[in-house]
Amino acid sequence: MAAHAIHAAGPLRKRLLPAWQRLERGFDQVFGANANPLRQLGGLGFLFFAWLLLSGIYLFAMLDSSATAAYASIARLERLPWSAGGWLRGVHRYAADAFVLVMLLHLLREWLLGRYQGFRRYSWLTGVPLLLFVFISGVVGFWLNWDRLGQYSAVATAEWLDALPIFATPLARNFLNVAAVGDRLFSLFIFIHLGLPLLLLFGLWFHIQRLTLAAVLPPRGLALRASLGLLMLAGMAPVRSQGQADLTQLGGALNFDWFLLFLHPLTDAIGAAPVWALLLGVMLSLFALPFLAGRGGPLPARHTAEVDPANCNGCRRCVVDCPYAAVTMVPHPDWQTPGRPIRQLAQVDADLCASCGICVGACPSATPFRSGVDLLTGIDMPQQPLDGLRRRLEAGLAALAGPHKFVVIGCERGPRGEHEAAADVLTLNLICTGMLPPSFIEYALRGGAAGVVISGCLEGDCAFRFGQRWTEQRLSGQREPRLRASVPREQVLLAWPSPAQPRAVSAALQRLRSAAAGRPAAGTFEESPA
Repeated sequence: MAAHAIHAAGPLRKRLLPAWQRLERGFDQVFGANANPLRQLGGLGFLFFAWLLLSGIYLFAMLDSSATAAYASIARLERLPWSAGGWLRGVHRYAADAFVLVMLLHLLREWLLGRYQGFRRYSWLTGVPLLLFVFISGVVGFWLNWDRLGQYSAVATAEWLDALPIFATPLARNFLNVAAVGDRLFSLFIFIHLGLPLLLLFGLWFHIQRLTLAAVLPPRGLALRASLGLLMLAGMAPVRSQGQADLTQLGGALNFDWFLLFLHPLTDAIGAAPVWALLLGVMLSLFALPFLAGRGGPLPARHTAEVDPANCNGCRRCVVDCPYAAVTMVPHPDWQTPGRPIRQLAQVDADLCASCGICVGACPSATPFRSGVDLLTGIDMPQQPLDGLRRRLEAGLAALAGPHKFVVIGCERGPRGEHEAAADVLTLNLICTGMLPPSFIEYALRGGAAGVVISGCLEGDCAFRFGQRWTEQRLSGQREPRLRASVPREQVLLAWPSPAQPRAVSAALQRLRSAAAGRPAAGTFEESPA
């Protein structure tokens, strides 16, 4: 059933992806790419989880954990000045709802973008179980107040569990009368509600531990706006208890939480067995997706970065710059050879490698000025080696006509533009812009280019996390390898397209053309020293 559902979902994903991308671009125009909440769903999830923990610690300190006094202890909070108790409960409740919302949107976005196969399989499989932890802990949290909503949820959950033929005694018997709900049962509720968030925190660490410099919080401005919105919502609509639980009375109108308790009305509508089948089918499909889905999608077939022991000097830059912790250092096989001081060698884990090439851009040996017919580097991408890039650069500049020639270096996933058809422009698209060693920019200028434009994915939306950031830092001299200070900065422009500036590359080229009109034509490779 899971395999059939996955294959059926493939065409659906392809139809929905353009709509999602249009929605993201619309949010880009409102918030900016870097502060777009749809691009920061993981960080927002951590933010709301932090608010859950902070507010939950205070509420637990105020809670009387006995079955007979729990409701009264929560009710005392509502009598605090300025309704501070209701406000704190609102922060806790709405943070839980927001956490569920961004978690489901994060899951949807990763599915739509095809980010569940290959090197992303680990993150997907460690994230799916967290869904159960969140919902179970959230549902049990309603029971601790032991008001009418908590009573309804507890009884409905017990009846739903009783549909499974695994319990010798029906769980619903625990709620036949007031005496049945004792302190031991209430202690179990507390254990579940507090224990699962600890497992969730541990699971979140596993979920991100293969990401280098994982951003556990969104950008500061977005975090402040999201937090302020949460606090204001809790103040304007404080959470109130809905009357003390009374097992002698069932039914009645309730203020429902549809984010966490949606299974109860669904069970009432279609029955417990269909809901169990639906839940198991969804979870099995999510777990099976990385294994049964086809190899199609937005990412091409991957090739693992390859290390050349003869040219790797053990500098560790590729280890530091890899976005997915795919590169580690191991003892160099020739480190005991006399006259060879290199003791370590980079090693690439094929299961983690994203085939982005960012490690190539970090390698100090990846410079086109190296002597030799072939350009050999310490680490390279087999499907797009730097030697081929150097040859394409040389041949492309030689073929361009006109007194001024320009080079645009972008990435395969960036938006295409009219500059690619210009007679005075050579366009070179890499796997990721972060794959570009800065020395290639100087090489292009020495070889006859009047200017170089560096472009790539939409601003703030690098397909490989750090391609844009590392490129900017390398060109500004903040990160090794640096663009040398002697390179004229006015001839090198960064242009990340954005919804506000979709023609950023063309605008940058026009600036370079205007500046080049006042300069003599550049030289050629043969006229420049190697």
